[in-house]
Amino acid sequence: MKKQLIFIALTGILFSCNSKKNTSPAPLPDTLIADHPDWILQGNIYEVNTRQYTASGKFADFATHLNRLKDMGVQTLWFMPINPISKKDRKGSLGSYYAIADYTAINPEYGNMEDWKKLVAQIHEQGMKVIIDWVPNHTGADHPWLDKHPDFFIKDSTGKPATMFDWTDTRVLDFSNREMQDSMIAAMKFWLTETGIDGFRVDVAWNVPGDFWKKCIPELKAVKQDLFMLAEGDKPYLMTSGFNAYYPWEMFHMMVKVAAGERPAFALDSIKAKYDTVYPKKAIPMYFTSNHDENSWNKSDYGTFPGTVHAPFAVFTQTMSNTVPLLYSGQEEPVLRPLPFFEKDSIVFSKLERAGFYKKLQELRKNNPALAADASFKKVNAGDDKAVYAFAREKAGKKILVILNLSKKEQAIQLNDAEWKQEALNVFSGTRENPGEKAWKIQPWGYAVYTY
Repeated sequence: MKKQLIFIALTGILFSCNSKKNTSPAPLPDTLIADHPDWILQGNIYEVNTRQYTASGKFADFATHLNRLKDMGVQTLWFMPINPISKKDRKGSLGSYYAIADYTAINPEYGNMEDWKKLVAQIHEQGMKVIIDWVPNHTGADHPWLDKHPDFFIKDSTGKPATMFDWTDTRVLDFSNREMQDSMIAAMKFWLTETGIDGFRVDVAWNVPGDFWKKCIPELKAVKQDLFMLAEGDKPYLMTSGFNAYYPWEMFHMMVKVAAGERPAFALDSIKAKYDTVYPKKAIPMYFTSNHDENSWNKSDYGTFPGTVHAPFAVFTQTMSNTVPLLYSGQEEPVLRPLPFFEKDSIVFSKLERAGFYKKLQELRKNNPALAADASFKKVNAGDDKAVYAFAREKAGKKILVILNLSKKEQAIQLNDAEWKQEALNVFSGTRENPGEKAWKIQPWGYAVYTY
């Protein structure tokens, strides 16, 4: 869940999701950052909307897609919340995935616990990883804790459990309550020990205190050493509290502006420079052109990166510095509509027009260390920097050159550095070329990726 607001006031308590100061803090030392599991460094994430993925919405029917997803190069499956949804104050006929009624149960719409365990085993048999969406900031409006442990919740001015924003189907948890913290950690451990998942994507992580994560994540890692933790949030404190990856919201929003012609291509550099200053080098941003929030509420990616505009930005997310890239359910089709949050609207997979495109990118990332999260990055001068965005990645003697035309006009490409005046493999054409031999043209919204 995401809201573009800065402060939330609840009964006199101020929850901040941004720094009170406008000045950028000093860079955080890498020693404070959690060690990343090796499997994520050249991995990727695919977000699964179980409700909408098949006509039945069942885990068993999702499993029929595993071979296809594996063939497309998918490495980590992130499942949106699989817990039961509260009925009280429910929105729409099915309710929000993020109004949790029980932290240690399965939404019966999807199947039962045995069905989930079977699916996790099938995913692992394919060599893929599994993370689940975790919602610690709030529960649904009829979660049993509301009756059994009313002190687990923040109260509003009337003394009732508080809500945030317009999330009237939820109630906000109070992280000053130590018993609640312990109950939350125990529930998270349940999914590790009982179902064998590999990590968590944490919803509204930016509104949960860092001290909780500093307590929680080491306890989880004591259960599973190579745990992967993804924070929905872009606050540096999350990266010093045990998380491996974060949401680079500012970069996504700048990408949208560049795609709309509102900002030049080089505007992306200002965001990267900020990330390089505010975050340690080890911090991993999860780049994306869509996710469930952006799809449902903001028409991504079919509206924000429409038609041919999509491709160069998708290449950017899959090849950029430090990143682990994300795909959302149906982007490979592509689905050209918002998937509703509170109703059923099944995806139909038939054309898979982008599957081959994503396969090339994800297999390249898997097989070439130059695209690992910890590979080096440098900008490359290849043309008009208002339209052309070019960069190189390098690690372990492998080098990749990426050239993107982030404009609606054809652009001239000229690589003057001798480093690029040699034969390389054009990943998408499959041909051997010398991209620096002479000037050439790149089509509107074009892209080229070379391996050296």
